[in-house]
Amino acid sequence: MKSKKVVLSLFLIVQIVVLQILSFFPEFIERYYSNSLYPIISKISRTLFGWIPFSIGDVIYFVVIFMILRWFYLIRGTWKIEWKMYLLTIVSGISIFYFLFHLLWATNYHRVPLFEKMDIEREYTDADLMAFTQKLIVKTNEIHSELEKIDSVKIINPYSQEHIFKMTLNGYNNLGKEYAFFKYEEPSIKKSLISLPLTYMGFGGYLNPFTNEAQVNDKLPMYNFPFTVCHEMAHQIGYASESEANFIGFLSTVKNKDLYFQYAGYSYALKYCLRNWRIRDEKIFEELKKKIRSGILNNYEESDAFWLEYNTPIEDGFKVFYDNFLKMNKQEEGLESYSKFVNLMVNYYKEKEL
Repeated sequence: MKSKKVVLSLFLIVQIVVLQILSFFPEFIERYYSNSLYPIISKISRTLFGWIPFSIGDVIYFVVIFMILRWFYLIRGTWKIEWKMYLLTIVSGISIFYFLFHLLWATNYHRVPLFEKMDIEREYTDADLMAFTQKLIVKTNEIHSELEKIDSVKIINPYSQEHIFKMTLNGYNNLGKEYAFFKYEEPSIKKSLISLPLTYMGFGGYLNPFTNEAQVNDKLPMYNFPFTVCHEMAHQIGYASESEANFIGFLSTVKNKDLYFQYAGYSYALKYCLRNWRIRDEKIFEELKKKIRSGILNNYEESDAFWLEYNTPIEDGFKVFYDNFLKMNKQEEGLESYSKFVNLMVNYYKEKEL
């Protein structure tokens, strides 16, 4: 037993070294993992668990956490005597977790970036951002006016969350026809069983890498719920980068035939562009806001008020942890990487209409 734990512990070091080396060869990962092995793994996982109405991944987490806490409780009196063996047990457990995490999903962090895959420029000028923001304002205002004739009334999505889960496929099907590498099959989208804790942590959802279930926080404001679902689905098809998942989530919502989905996508993108302008030039930010229907701004206030209600030091702690986790996985900007999808959008739409 001890020899197995020693081997597993050493295997953790080997895994870390090998993964660091492979990270310098994104084309290799793209070809042999992201486009060959991972699609098979993810399809099997979603086929096995997708039909189950509740989150198997969350249940597994509950069981594992309970077993870990139980183990620590049982060894509490012998830790000083057997600490070397217990330390080996912990490290070997981390080794197994690390192996499964990267085998089943996380190696996608090191694949070829979408900037290269779609031949999109990385940088943009203020003029580029202004042109795109103005196009977004016109488009979002247009959709808002189609859904709600009164300028000041915020949009309320009339669909149930279960219905939204089904409707997301329309956008992904349309996106998959245009770009085969965004094709989505075998849905596995669930409401998270830990939605309240997720809210306090400041997260709208997450992908369970071990079951490939897209977990969505069911307490979110509904006007933007479709975008969050589509974002997590982007992770399911192998795009680990948060900026890329945002970009794919945006494309899949605006290519959906349903106006409520389009509104979720365009309003989300516009909010991020406005945030960029607020940082760059407060005066321009205020001028742009005047051009936006007040009902859209009321939706933004609804979202801000929701997150403010649940804001606690717990959220700050988890965001520090996740920020460092992203940086360790080739997303140098950490949590700021979420907003980097503006770069993708601005340059993608330079020569295209919304």
